[in-house]
Amino acid sequence: MPGAQKRLSELNSQMAADGFWNNREQAQKLIEEASSLRGKIEPLLEAEKHLDDFKVMVELGEGEPLEAQAKVEQELERDVAKFLKGLDALELKVFLNGPHDRNNCILSINAGAGGTEACDWANMLLRMYQRWAESRGWEVEVEDALPGEGAGIKSVTLLLKGENAYGFCKAERGVHRLVRISPFDSNKRRHTSFASVDTIAEIEEASSEIVIPPTEFHVDTFRSGGKGGQNVNKVETAVRITHIPTGLVVASQAQRSQHQNRATAMNLLLSRIFAQRQDAAKAEMERFYGEKGSVSWGNQIRSYVFQPYRMVKDLRTGVETSDVQGVMDGDLDPFVNGWLRAGCPLKRMQGVKDVED
Repeated sequence: MPGAQKRLSELNSQMAADGFWNNREQAQKLIEEASSLRGKIEPLLEAEKHLDDFKVMVELGEGEPLEAQAKVEQELERDVAKFLKGLDALELKVFLNGPHDRNNCILSINAGAGGTEACDWANMLLRMYQRWAESRGWEVEVEDALPGEGAGIKSVTLLLKGENAYGFCKAERGVHRLVRISPFDSNKRRHTSFASVDTIAEIEEASSEIVIPPTEFHVDTFRSGGKGGQNVNKVETAVRITHIPTGLVVASQAQRSQHQNRATAMNLLLSRIFAQRQDAAKAEMERFYGEKGSVSWGNQIRSYVFQPYRMVKDLRTGVETSDVQGVMDGDLDPFVNGWLRAGCPLKRMQGVKDVED
């Protein structure tokens, strides 16, 4: 806390100096850093103030008659419940301290074992993540999608834009398993389907240290599908970029112009290359970028059971609920928050316990 306050004071001095806006790119970075620090400092100071107020209320209430004490106690219970809810949100922000947790997130869904069932399951996951992102106030852009042959989608790539989008979404990386009575089976038998979810932090071309020579990538253009007007459907606005050394392929067709789609596709490519390099260079990042395994039995992180009973259970943390419909409508916070807390180092948890004691 003292270090953060000192750094914020330094930034405020720099922002008040003459010529601060001479370098707009550098100025924007300093403003974002100051905003991030204020977002950490101010909630903690406010929480400490509330805690002091509660202590004063307890001291004043102890000197009141019994009838008045009961009224003070009710008021305290209501205010403390609200305070603890805010404290939970603050705690989660403390856990999101990775180097790219504040970045936007590129989330990909791929159908696995299960054929048409798996494609339909991937489409259900797409709707679930769209609902979850909207509930958090994030923007959602579908950058690329490959429809299934009979139903659903084979794969889709989303760009989720919002505060700490990657920090929260990284909890969803892995294989997701569905058990239900198949609507595609005339005999109404239970089927098990799989889909994989991959998440990487968006790395913008302007701020990236990765430089890709023009000779190392190939750009193709094609017509976008779906709605968007005559220009989108008649002109080759969609862009596909292939990185020759690694074989990585990215595409974007969400924007109305080829220039915008090319910029988005390049950011996607840089992000994937960065994630790949992190994989090879940093063993400690394995839990964020590690191998998911095959998209089939024995590798799932979460099970969604529709029949014979209703339950969604995260196999990493043990968090579960019977409100399957609520989860499919985007109520993922209990699972994501549980994963973030489970990933907290033991030493940090011990430090929290010492403070409480």
